Amino acid sequence: MVIPLAVAIVLALVLGTGGGRRAPSAAHAVPPRARRPLLRRSTPIAAEELRTDERILSYTSYVWLGTRHRRDVALTFDDGPGPFTLRILAALERFHARATFFEIGREVRAHPRITQRLARAGMVVGDHTEHHPQLALLRSERQAAEIDQAARAIRAAGAPWPALFRPPYGSFDSATLGLLRSRRMLMALWTVDTRDYASPGVRRIVYAALSGARPGAIILFHDGGGDRSQTLAALPRVLERLRQRRYRLVTLPELLQDDPPPGGQPPPRSLAGD
Repeated sequence: MVIPLAVAIVLALVLGTGGGRRAPSAAHAVPPRARRPLLRRSTPIAAEELRTDERILSYTSYVWLGTRHRRDVALTFDDGPGPFTLRILAALERFHARATFFEIGREVRAHPRITQRLARAGMVVGDHTEHHPQLALLRSERQAAEIDQAARAIRAAGAPWPALFRPPYGSFDSATLGLLRSRRMLMALWTVDTRDYASPGVRRIVYAALSGARPGAIILFHDGGGDRSQTLAALPRVLERLRQRRYRLVTLPELLQDDPPPGGQPPPRSLAGD
């Protein structure tokens, strides 16, 4: 009979296509649930994401240079926020560059909107203590207060809780390292010191930055703590020439993803001679 035959054909089509629902194509298939990447390069990387990077914290307490696998350079700025910070940010944005700012808690409390602006622009904000002391000269409890007060100020201003810490003057001791370890914070030193804080002249700042640049380098500038007009004038020249040399200008978490510090580093030594 014609009708039963037609019904049989319809049933066969329905069963063969999973109850009438179109089978997902390869392009639209839902992948199995996967572990979220530690640091996703397709989106801005927040400093707090470094907190989960147990690989790095499990074998070292600090970073001063990457492993040179990629042409990444991390520009870092200390002692802000201050009157020059947003102008330095504007220079970075003109060159589509990202950087890491190590901020002093009391300055963050005075200029919270600047810290918020940095975070919204995709920059990373790290802890640089509350009052900028030489930590190696302080007792452990005072060091803890300096670290924690600055971290709270940064978070209150709207940036992620910092997972990176830079000791003022490069001064630290075993107590500092123990405090950072318990807070799951990585100490960030530097490869190149431009000494811009001394206002040596624009040409000398440019030369120091470029002569020390190499894959994995961490370059130290200052956006706060004084007159940073020379730094501001030098920065576009540095950015342009680093771009010409085909360097990627990245935040420290991005550098650590691409070029983590090598294993077997010796214990860090205080740069302040403490």
